[in-house]
Amino acid sequence: MIDQTASYLSGLFSLAGRTAVVTGGSSGIGRAIAVALARAGASVVVVARREAELAGTVGELEAHGCRAAWVSADLASRAGVAAAARAAVEPFGEPDVLVNAAGINLRPPMDELGEDVWDATMAVNLDAPFLLGQRFGPGMAERGYGRLIHIASQQAFRAFVTSGAYGVSKAGLVALARSQAEAWSARGVTANTLVPGFVLTPLNARLQDDPARVRALAARTMTGRNGLAEDFAGAAVFLASPSASYVTGQAIFVDGGFSVH
Repeated sequence: MIDQTASYLSGLFSLAGRTAVVTGGSSGIGRAIAVALARAGASVVVVARREAELAGTVGELEAHGCRAAWVSADLASRAGVAAAARAAVEPFGEPDVLVNAAGINLRPPMDELGEDVWDATMAVNLDAPFLLGQRFGPGMAERGYGRLIHIASQQAFRAFVTSGAYGVSKAGLVALARSQAEAWSARGVTANTLVPGFVLTPLNARLQDDPARVRALAARTMTGRNGLAEDFAGAAVFLASPSASYVTGQAIFVDGGFSVH
């Protein structure tokens, strides 16, 4: 019975033989997803800026017996994105799964929001996922299997804690997933977003400095706690797996009920 169960679950969720590229995969939600995809069987290329954190993530994966590699890249420019895409295919070939978890969280008050912050936010949070999708999506469609997974935000749907340009960029990601789904889902490529609540990661360090705010955000959930990066492992494996072939163009909330409370 144990063997039958393992075989059944493997058929539903195994990523053996698949290759994944995870941007922002050296910390926070991106790292948790990179670990989950690799332990589900995928060969994973982690893309981020800081080499020490990248090496640490890949070392952890290799310690689990996973196939993994890293690419240090700056996704804030189109040239940097193109270079990252070229390097990402070298270890294991063209990806079957692309996870866009890299992001910056610059949120000055709206009346102080300058063009520099706007441009930087859009470049990393929205332009890079679009450009990487354009690079890898058509190939996925040609091969008949692909999974595009974007990490969005509550600020894509509601304004609070100074959503600013950050919220706009994340709303764009939700729309991007729908457009990608429309373009490629008939050829086996799904595109979806995962929408966190407040998650205790380095990206939210600024808010974590205010314990009262952290407690208030936890109280707004139905589970009574804020999120952890590991809460996204199962959802990511599901969306990357064969089981999610009929799930596309969706924004899937992994937020402890934050959005419906």
